[in-house]
Amino acid sequence: MSNSLTANRFYFSDDTLSLARKYTGSTFVIKYGGSAMQDDDTQVQVIKDLSLLYYLGINIILVHGGGMFIDQWLRRLNIQPLFKNGIRVTDSQTMDIVEMVLIGRVNKKLVSLLNQNNLVSVGLSGQDANFITGSSIFNSVDNFTGQVDSVDPNLLSLLVSNRFVPVIASIACDSNGNRYNINADTIASAIATSIKADKLILLTDTPGVLLDLYDTSTLVRELNLDDIESLKSSKVISGGMIPKIQSCVDALNGGVKSTHIIDGRIKHALLHEVLTYDRVGSMVVL
Repeated sequence: MSNSLTANRFYFSDDTLSLARKYTGSTFVIKYGGSAMQDDDTQVQVIKDLSLLYYLGINIILVHGGGMFIDQWLRRLNIQPLFKNGIRVTDSQTMDIVEMVLIGRVNKKLVSLLNQNNLVSVGLSGQDANFITGSSIFNSVDNFTGQVDSVDPNLLSLLVSNRFVPVIASIACDSNGNRYNINADTIASAIATSIKADKLILLTDTPGVLLDLYDTSTLVRELNLDDIESLKSSKVISGGMIPKIQSCVDALNGGVKSTHIIDGRIKHALLHEVLTYDRVGSMVVL
């Protein structure tokens, strides 16, 4: 594979330099989570790749989840994680843990790592300046699993225009101060739409859209909205891939130019997806 991750290394080529020039001044919203966040060595590599994109003149907005860390802390406190149709059920006690873990631990660790690599970063959640408002997706008084109602891009635009890297925990609040735990893919999509980002990139635990879930050689490297409907009808896109694809579709319909689903566990996957034409994930376009 040309321009590839040969021996786990990324090699610059004429295509790479051309793409780097193309994307200089662009803004990428990158959702970071899953196993790529859990493994320390992989996390360091992702941070270094983000640093390279930043120094190529690309503006970065990083959105993160941290579900596995939330589950670890819940179990430490003898609280059983609960899910309904694959979505976390977040009561008030769980919401306290979510806020502690995502904002107090995961967010600050990412900010520290970015700053160590000379990316001046600012840790945020949707509560800051009330720039993301949300509401519950369940008809329940004590369920704070949320959805995005609105995003005010002014704070992000101010930070990005001054070359800060916003690092955003996937929590928002409503006008009454209620906090909501919101899927990180969903928040990343809403943010990308609000600023009309050039790319939305979802770093996941899967290679992308596969025609056969058990065969990575069946990766669909590029698909459009018609392809998505066809693959949904044939049940190729199902389960956990549906909300990721929906986040991509929402972003595209909101003015984002292209969206990507890539496996964040692959070394240099981010660079390879963005700076070569030998795609390692699935790109979704209109």
